[in-house]
Amino acid sequence: MRLLGGRWRLLLVSYLLDGPKRFNDLRRDAPGISQRMLTLDLRALEEAGLIDRTVFPEVPVKVEYRLTEDGERLRPVVEVMRDFGLWLKGRAEEEIEVQSAAS
Repeated sequence: MRLLGGRWRLLLVSYLLDGPKRFNDLRRDAPGISQRMLTLDLRALEEAGLIDRTVFPEVPVKVEYRLTEDGERLRPVVEVMRDFGLWLKGRAEEEIEVQSAAS
């Protein structure tokens, strides 16, 4: 939990399940994250061996992030969390509909 805790790490892993992404792609996927927090979380995931960071010697420098084999093992966790989130969202929408009908 310490490794995936926080607001963004599991979400970043979920974005990388679709394949490699560049830094700005991840920023667009998670518009609420600051550049500093994205950098810190990507570094932590890299240090944990869950993602690889590849720097391409171009101008401007191109950096790409991808899940490692260990990172891919998080796929079932991400899918369960996604399903739970969708269930929770549906439950909240049902409560709103019931409250609207009652008034």
